[in-house]
Amino acid sequence: MAVSSRQVQNKRDGNGVLTGKPGTVYDVNIKYNAPDGRKSYMKRGFATKKEATQHEAEMKTKLLNPTYTPTNSAQGKQTVKEYMEDWIETHGKANLRPSTYASYQGWIKNHIVPNIGHVQLNQLSPAMLDKLFQQLFDKGLSNSSVKYTQRILSVALEAARKYHYIETNPARDIITKFGKQGKTPDPYTIEQMQEFMSKVIGTEWEMPVMLAGMYGLRLSEILGLRWKNVDFQNNTFGVVEQLPFNLPAGTKEVAEMAPTKSNDRILPITDQTRLYFEQQLALQERRKELTAASGAPYYDNDLVVAKPDGAPFRRDTVSTAFGQLIRHLELPHLRFHDLRHTAATNMHQLTGDFYTVGEILGHTLKGIGMSLGISTNFDAVTAQYVDVRLNRKKTVLETYHKALHPQKEAAAAAKPAPTAKKPGRKKSSEMEL
Repeated sequence: MAVSSRQVQNKRDGNGVLTGKPGTVYDVNIKYNAPDGRKSYMKRGFATKKEATQHEAEMKTKLLNPTYTPTNSAQGKQTVKEYMEDWIETHGKANLRPSTYASYQGWIKNHIVPNIGHVQLNQLSPAMLDKLFQQLFDKGLSNSSVKYTQRILSVALEAARKYHYIETNPARDIITKFGKQGKTPDPYTIEQMQEFMSKVIGTEWEMPVMLAGMYGLRLSEILGLRWKNVDFQNNTFGVVEQLPFNLPAGTKEVAEMAPTKSNDRILPITDQTRLYFEQQLALQERRKELTAASGAPYYDNDLVVAKPDGAPFRRDTVSTAFGQLIRHLELPHLRFHDLRHTAATNMHQLTGDFYTVGEILGHTLKGIGMSLGISTNFDAVTAQYVDVRLNRKKTVLETYHKALHPQKEAAAAAKPAPTAKKPGRKKSSEMEL
């Protein structure tokens, strides 16, 4: 018989938690013919005969499929704590950005392991996860925080399913409904970006806002961009390194930058953005001269965006100051990272070329599709887009940049080219980085 019963001294309840009481459990044992001979499948410890019988029926159907691979019972017996800690170390360090890795690691330690870390991996059920989410809500975690927990579990458990440690991903079958509070701010339109950029001209915000809002660079990429990677002769710059994660407060010099996820990203400097680069370089050269004349130290980290003394900015400091800037300018709420979404959305709306937009942003096809809400078969992309050339990136960027600066060419034809501007005075202390 495929389903058999046995007595145990410490039975688990419906949530997989040991009760400390004796009882009856049910095991499933199926003999089946595989392409490489006669084999057996076993799963033990069902709390009820109904659950065991249902699992038996499901498995008989699957085992008749020659492409089906049974789960690895030994790996499935490890606890959620053991699996999650191993997964974040092996998968996280290799595939996640440093900031994401640190966030996942802390979330697993503080919110997942204390609640379900003791549960055996192959005993984890959607009901247990729903209970976990309710416990987190009861502790006062926000909707977005609890949803973040579900996201981490969904990704980690999907890996366990693909490795055949578990039969199904329980995080995919939960019934918890997450509300819509904490909605991501809408990206700025072309007109809103024009207004925003007009208000930061001549301030320390001009260059970072341009790089984020016109090219879609991440904040860490902007703060780690160095002049050695800017090629004025060929009108390109390389997004090949970024500011190290969690830079200590008070850091004056950065010995080594961190690599970016897409370390071969070369972007064109358009006619509309070249002046930004030239003015920033001229401003920094004047700062070096004046600092040297005053006898004060200047920390030459070769950074395109740096403090007046050349020292690097910290990501959290810039993010906080950016929120104050938006409020001061009385603009619609926006986080700094949303400037990246703004660039992606506007480029896509103007050109429809989601693949090239993804290459400009350093996204995968799936990533840019999800970001822009595009649903399509990304494996069937037209062959002409397999290798996006620099001139295609230039076409997409110029279309967007010309939309932001519609009068530039007409003004240039009507009068001589302007000389480099002197840096404007800050409009208020709130606009300081």
